[in-house]
Amino acid sequence: MRDYTRFYIDGAWVAPAESRPLDVINPATEAVAGHISLGGRADVDRAVAAARRAFATFSTTSREERLALLDRIIAVYKRRIGDMAQVISEEMGAPVEKIAKPLQAPSGLGHFMVARGVLADFDFERMQGTTQIVREPVGVCGLITPWNWPANQIACKVAPALACGCTMVLKPSEIAPFSGHVLAEILHEAGVPPGVFNLVDGDGPTVGNAIASHPDVDMVSFTGSTRAGVLVDKAAADTVKKVSLELGGKSPNIILEGAPLEQAVGHGVLVMMNNTGQSCNAPSRMLVPRKLLPQVEAIAAAVAATVKVGDPASPDTDMGPQASEMQWRKVQGLIEQGVKEGAKVVAGGPGRPEGMARGFYTRPTIFSNVTNDMTIAREEIFGPVLCILPYDTEDEAVRIANDTPYGLSAYVFGDTHEHARRVGSRIRAGNVHINGASLDVCGSFGGYKQSGLGREWGAFGFEEFLEVKSVFGADPKAATGIAELPA
Repeated sequence: MRDYTRFYIDGAWVAPAESRPLDVINPATEAVAGHISLGGRADVDRAVAAARRAFATFSTTSREERLALLDRIIAVYKRRIGDMAQVISEEMGAPVEKIAKPLQAPSGLGHFMVARGVLADFDFERMQGTTQIVREPVGVCGLITPWNWPANQIACKVAPALACGCTMVLKPSEIAPFSGHVLAEILHEAGVPPGVFNLVDGDGPTVGNAIASHPDVDMVSFTGSTRAGVLVDKAAADTVKKVSLELGGKSPNIILEGAPLEQAVGHGVLVMMNNTGQSCNAPSRMLVPRKLLPQVEAIAAAVAATVKVGDPASPDTDMGPQASEMQWRKVQGLIEQGVKEGAKVVAGGPGRPEGMARGFYTRPTIFSNVTNDMTIAREEIFGPVLCILPYDTEDEAVRIANDTPYGLSAYVFGDTHEHARRVGSRIRAGNVHINGASLDVCGSFGGYKQSGLGREWGAFGFEEFLEVKSVFGADPKAATGIAELPA
């Protein structure tokens, strides 16, 4: 039983201002895995005050000092990576051997390593004519993170914030909070100065709102649903702070005529089922030529049948449970809605997999003959549910792909690389995968439309944690007075 009922504030583990314990449920067993405390505004005030004090000195540290700090964090994280994988599996149900160890835990480490590489060469100052352009740390940052890729989403905010010289207050998801505490232990052991990193557990309406609306928080970075992101943006508006939002998605996966069908469909199904479908960039709408629909259905059903659902501790398990009962009920309701609206069930369907009476497990589900006005094609399900939509022309496929309020990711599989790229260039999304290409943590991550504001990862992630200052006449040889405008 894990006890994480203290918060990490000003370099120490401290008791909450008010005792409000919360059970953390293991979604595979429905048993209590540990306890945290739900914080309040007083806890946020204390954490923000510590971050504000620490900013005065940490913001002036040199590039070399921050590089050395990141090196220490990376070294400790590598040693604790097994612990990170284990807590992630316990808190949100990721299969240990196939998801938590090879993907979930290392993704957090990867962001620290990338941030270290970007920091080594990042251009914080440059001259533009007689004006010096300076990028400075934005200040105290509020970081609010989700439960689906907990280490990844925490690290892709914490790592660039530290690299840029910011201080911060983190609220990890109360559904999957253990990984945030393990990271706090890693940062403490690595020697992050007191007050630079602070952690307060709690729910969104209380701690999340207190962080987003706090007058001494200069910037808030949020990852989660679009609905919650709108609330964060509104809470931040009164203090006119910088806001970065990484929100929902309903990503299209266009399979073009002439593409290698078994490879393209199989890849789309497996990526969709990865992490139990709980990824904002999951390719949840597979668009296929209408005349190939029967073949696509057969391939998709056969691939779905190979996905082994079960105990996350088993080395053979491909797919674990939904992360919480609330999420399980939401997904089940949307599967039932798909059946009600007339979509064809190709694989799976409502209810738990056969033989599973306990745990928040969902059957890998594939719908076909879906139209883009159906609920399952419009809403982000966030579960292992794939919708297959037929199209008649390439132009129609692009139109359907863009007919969504979201614009996070898109996938295109074509007969040639050039063909797939041409189609991909027409999709309104922040990330496009060509012919099965994987994510690149050195690139950017973020979306168009209601999928968010700003970008994370790599050098683009640094920009969110920096302010830009122009120092006019910084060149001592510059002429004084008003510069002439170009003719």
